[in-house]
Amino acid sequence: MAQRDILLLGATGTIGRATLAELRAAGHRVTCLTRTPLPGPTLQADVTNAADLTRAITCQPFDAIISCLASRTGTARDAWAIDHAAHLTALRAAQSAGIKQFTLLSAICVQKPLLPFQHAKLAFEADLAASGLTFSIVRPTAYFKSLSGQLNRLRAGKPFLLFGDGRLTACKPISDADLGRYLAQTLTDPALMNRILPIGGPGPALTPRETGDELFRLLGLKPRFKQVPVALLTTIIATLATLGRLSPKARDKADLARIGRYYATESMLVWNPATGHYDADATPETGSDTLFDFYAKLVRGEVTVNRGDHAVF
Repeated sequence: MAQRDILLLGATGTIGRATLAELRAAGHRVTCLTRTPLPGPTLQADVTNAADLTRAITCQPFDAIISCLASRTGTARDAWAIDHAAHLTALRAAQSAGIKQFTLLSAICVQKPLLPFQHAKLAFEADLAASGLTFSIVRPTAYFKSLSGQLNRLRAGKPFLLFGDGRLTACKPISDADLGRYLAQTLTDPALMNRILPIGGPGPALTPRETGDELFRLLGLKPRFKQVPVALLTTIIATLATLGRLSPKARDKADLARIGRYYATESMLVWNPATGHYDADATPETGSDTLFDFYAKLVRGEVTVNRGDHAVF
């Protein structure tokens, strides 16, 4: 395989770091675009500054861009600034510089867009698909880190929190490494080009109840669950939305609560509009890492997670 020059956006996040490792393992020359320097070739730029971002992208030749860039919080202002505007600036700079290929890390939840960050991602997906560049739009399911936030609760003797009965939703979790490898493959596999690509990790699809049961088993504890009514989130959202008319901070909190309710009620699987249901069998799988193997390493202290601004619990 010919070595190629790749510009990687969002290289400091967990998926970005995994993608960087996979690109280098595949023999590509990778330059990271970040605010602060990283080991290896780095271009520094503020992605929210259009002139700065354009300068960085056009300052040297690249064959392709892979973007793992995403808004930190998913609130409306953050989403439209990063998930759409910054990406659109990068796309226009790529066109100006003659870059021929662009791979975007998106999200499977844009299938049913109810939230600002989903609309922002979809808007850029449409821009990219219409750009004339060879594109790949990768929509992964849930990440391991997003399903690992309750371990410390259980260690402290607290119950595992469930929305409803814990079987409202399901997903096929995907590891950072498996997703990074898949993103790297979009550069060279024609079957992954000019397509929207939903992708999960190895099955089967798991519900929150099943993930909770496994954590209790690994910890050697008797399962204890506490059911949280989804209606409680709706009440919190309504209160914050009212306060948000006067307070931007409350408005952002309302956005975060809406994100929490979405993930509490919608599966991260392929949506079948014909049946009106999520379809685990139709959700493609890749890689070999499983969530439960990751849980075992987490319990043993062999890995850690930094869940950042998207944590619900």
